[in-house]
Amino acid sequence: MTNLSFLAKKSSQISLAVLTLGLLSACAAPLDLSTELEGESAKPQKMAQDLSTDPKSQSAQNAFTHADLALNTAATALSSSAGQSQHFEWGQMVPKEWWTLFGSKPLSELIKQSLSNNSNLNAARASLQQAQSNFQATYGSLALPNVNAQYSPIRERLSQTSSNIPGGMVTDLYNTSVNVSYTIDLFGANKSNIASQAALAQYQIYQYRAAELALTGNVMTAAIKQAALRDQIKETQEILSLQAKQLEIMEKQLSLGAIGLAPVLAQRSLLAQTRAGLPALEKALDQVSNQLAALVGTMPNQFDWNALSLSDLSLPKNLPLSLPSDLVKHRPDILASEALLNQNIALLGLAKANLYPQINLSANVGSLAATTSNYFSTPFSFWTIGAGLSAPLFNGGALSSKVKAAKAGYEAAFYQYKNTVLNAFGNVADSLKAIETDAQTLKLQSEAEQIAKQNLTIAQEQYKLGGINFMALLDAQKNYAQARINLVNAQSNRFADTVALFQSMGGDEWSPNSTVSMGQKDASQAVLKP
Repeated sequence: MTNLSFLAKKSSQISLAVLTLGLLSACAAPLDLSTELEGESAKPQKMAQDLSTDPKSQSAQNAFTHADLALNTAATALSSSAGQSQHFEWGQMVPKEWWTLFGSKPLSELIKQSLSNNSNLNAARASLQQAQSNFQATYGSLALPNVNAQYSPIRERLSQTSSNIPGGMVTDLYNTSVNVSYTIDLFGANKSNIASQAALAQYQIYQYRAAELALTGNVMTAAIKQAALRDQIKETQEILSLQAKQLEIMEKQLSLGAIGLAPVLAQRSLLAQTRAGLPALEKALDQVSNQLAALVGTMPNQFDWNALSLSDLSLPKNLPLSLPSDLVKHRPDILASEALLNQNIALLGLAKANLYPQINLSANVGSLAATTSNYFSTPFSFWTIGAGLSAPLFNGGALSSKVKAAKAGYEAAFYQYKNTVLNAFGNVADSLKAIETDAQTLKLQSEAEQIAKQNLTIAQEQYKLGGINFMALLDAQKNYAQARINLVNAQSNRFADTVALFQSMGGDEWSPNSTVSMGQKDASQAVLKP
């Protein structure tokens, strides 16, 4: 028995020595995981730094667009603000509640209502809360010691044979213990796991912000489209009134024999064609109104909002144009893509850390007593302290393959991040060009409308005097009707593309350290505090 005990003791000592040598060997490994991962995570910051030092990024004229950008758009003489010139403010961020720049209090109230009731935004808020709770759970289980208490009261009857008491006996037993365990994170496995969950939580923060920005832009765009459709219907009805009056005059001329039936039939046909266009406009108006109802979070039959006309809106005169380096640090979709990149970096660190040993420490303190009064008596107390080491020896290349897979996942995330940045710059360039072109188009459409109006007036007088035939008058009416509709569309495009610029700039300034929702009492905090 003594020899067996000696051999067992020696065997355990040898095993401990082997595990210790393996641990020391791993600690002496030339691979510095933290340095390598820090180098990978610095790539997005380097991209932003390169943008800030690029000479073209210092000039507003060519920071985003290929051709030089004029800092002031063309102006148009219109009774509404839609014709005014707009100025790009270089190096400025989008102001808070930027939608108020359009000068419509009802529209601002509608946006606030949508931010409170929109289902997609509420779902994004719930996903954010879930991600933050998962982060807290991961941090609590891996970064801090786990402490568990156990209490097991037992009442049992012992037989006469086992207790040596005639008739047996009934006894109580109280087992109380506290267990503490902790994993020493020598190679960063726990740190990488925590960083992965933190990156997912950050991703949800930016996803929420992107959803909030998209919702605001969609409400603005839908409201502008609704206003444009209302104005188109109004213009069409005025044209119908004009054409009906012209038909009335022509029918009197027909009754007096001054003209034949053919011109009257042609005018009736034109009037019918114009009327036929109204149902399509009314259908589009109903559809965009239903879209607004869904964005606001109400049923179509419960949506009660006094729709606007384009004249109720003011075109923002000053347009912020942030630096390219600021855009990368501010736009939500870029930040969300960067968060996914950081998650893949953390997963790469976790895969590499799993190649090395792990050390677990544990301790157990308790008492095994027959009465509760003896809980803290020395004869009934016990304790244990232990350490465990686990190291991969052979796994058929599974762990190294996981490292390769994590590396490939990181590379894919990096190129997706780069593509997101490129698309963002393309969005800004498109918006800038659209605003510049919209101003020129509106100016030309305004001139075309004035010319068409003058031409129609002259044609009507000439037709009364017999100077032109009816077909010439008909052409003048068609041209004027189309010019009025084109002018409304041009005004609408200026408003809509201005909204698109605010969106492409990432919306107003915000910080993840503030509440993720504007004034929402139930909004979760975006700060990731362990």
